[in-house]
Amino acid sequence: MTRMPSYFISHGGGPWPWIDEMRKGFSALEGSLAAMPGELPQEPTAILMISGHWEAKEARVMHSAKPPMLYDYRNFPPHTYDVVYPAPGAPDIAERAKALLEAAGITATLDDTRGFDHGTFVPAYVMYPEAKVPVFQVSMLEGYDPAAHFAMGRALAPLRDEGVLIVGSGLSYHNLGHFGPQAEVPSKAFDAWLGGVLDLAPEARTEALIHWEEAPYARVCHAEEDHLVPLFMALGAAEDGTATRVYHEDDIFGGVTASSWRFD
Repeated sequence: MTRMPSYFISHGGGPWPWIDEMRKGFSALEGSLAAMPGELPQEPTAILMISGHWEAKEARVMHSAKPPMLYDYRNFPPHTYDVVYPAPGAPDIAERAKALLEAAGITATLDDTRGFDHGTFVPAYVMYPEAKVPVFQVSMLEGYDPAAHFAMGRALAPLRDEGVLIVGSGLSYHNLGHFGPQAEVPSKAFDAWLGGVLDLAPEARTEALIHWEEAPYARVCHAEEDHLVPLFMALGAAEDGTATRVYHEDDIFGGVTASSWRFD
């Protein structure tokens, strides 16, 4: 079986594919997500999403065969709370992921109740609208320690050789209090820094990302780094790989520069 790449994607805002005006604003993002299946060597056996919307004290692994929906957004039109993405779960692969984490000394628990949050079902829907590819999630850890999340990614890396597509789903800029024009300068500077770091040799790249708070405007761009941490896990799973930017634009959310990358 051919090794799968991993990705860090910017997943946009809320349930945007189901809101016409928002969807127009995310047309470039939609194009990049829709292109992902064609970039893969084969159809995935499953998609492992690490969403910026799920964290826990210890690693939790979605285990349900039919995950429910989790509408973790507010103040959107009523119809967006009826959206269903009916992809099957991947309980057997979830058990394999748990075993890999535990073999690396990382405590992990199977979770049979967690549903797909919008950091998962939004990009999955754009990638595979027929919802036939199994999808499951692994949580981030509270505290967001970069080294710990790189270690989680390394532990999960063997799944890539088993046909699993690992996707870190967040946003390269995420500060809900600083969207609009005030985001233009900091998001552009941080995005440029991030792109430069991802072009470094693997050891230097990892070291720089562990110290990401030294980046320009780091805490303006990520007042809380929940949407950046999925990058550490996705890259940890392909730590020696080459980074390729697969999405970039300079004016989402009224002034935000954002990007997505593939690692292979």
